[in-house]
Amino acid sequence: MKRICFKAFYTLIVMIGLGWLTLFLPNQTQVRAQEATPLGVFITVTYTDPINVRGGPSTITYPIVGHLNPGDAAPALGVSPGREWIQISYAGAPGGVGWVYASFVSISAGTLQVVEPPPTPVPLITATIDPTLAAAFVVPPTGTRMPTFTPPPPLNVPRFMDGNMPPPNKFPTGIFIAGLGLIGLAGLAVSFMLRRQ
Repeated sequence: MKRICFKAFYTLIVMIGLGWLTLFLPNQTQVRAQEATPLGVFITVTYTDPINVRGGPSTITYPIVGHLNPGDAAPALGVSPGREWIQISYAGAPGGVGWVYASFVSISAGTLQVVEPPPTPVPLITATIDPTLAAAFVVPPTGTRMPTFTPPPPLNVPRFMDGNMPPPNKFPTGIFIAGLGLIGLAGLAVSFMLRRQ
């Protein structure tokens, strides 16, 4: 029992001593914040989504070498001639240098020097045509004879003989149509007369 009390008392003394010691030591969070704060000009990502860090100041010519999240900060090294891109210190990039689009970040107070962009990367694969593959699609023209003119077969025109002719009408059709027309005119004249009365 004495031993347990002595250990508890000893632990209490050590804890009180450490508590007094922390009052007189500098605040560790302030020391770490001072170490993490970059000296000079730095950028802070203000865009709402993660942004790309590229190997140079162009979205077309240079590849993506990393990403920065909203709120991330990085030391700024320079600015492109058009002031659209900012060169930053980025550990994940070749040479430890990357580029971010200026509209997506805010820059701390200070001036940045204009930095010439790095040379554009040479594409690893060049667009060439394999000659063996291209030769497979070359089809030489085959020699054929010129087409010759072939006359059509003779045209058979039917001929009617007197024996195959239909018998002529005994009553001419034209007189019948003219008679119907006269009857129609007479009916029209009669109906016109009856209306006047």
